[in-house]
Amino acid sequence: MKVYVFYIGKARDDHSNAIAAEFLKRTSRFAKCEMREIHPERTGLWERPGAKILLDPKGKPLDSAGFTEMVRRLELEARDIYFVLGGADGFDAEWKRRANLLVSLSPMTFPHELARAMLAEQIYRAFTTLRGHPYPR
Repeated sequence: MKVYVFYIGKARDDHSNAIAAEFLKRTSRFAKCEMREIHPERTGLWERPGAKILLDPKGKPLDSAGFTEMVRRLELEARDIYFVLGGADGFDAEWKRRANLLVSLSPMTFPHELARAMLAEQIYRAFTTLRGHPYPR
């Protein structure tokens, strides 16, 4: 299993980028992780096997326990997970239709980099919860 965090748009805020990178580095103790910018017109995302989870304000709201359960199920299925954060205009209808799941981090709007940091933390929280690590207490 491998966890991918893909994002559309330039990562400009060094502080938020460092937070996201740190949480994914910690997560790499439990699963291989990769984070990078993608370009929608040439990603090859849909040809890759695995679960495609798009972060979208109108997606399914999950608390940390629900997010952890989603990761647990995908891990049991030995599926790679592709978390994708959209650009300023979000995702087009075709991307949303093809996704396995749309997930909302919050009903509030956050800067792109902060949303990525929050997602990376939730990924780490999910894996530590599943492994009985003391982090999520």
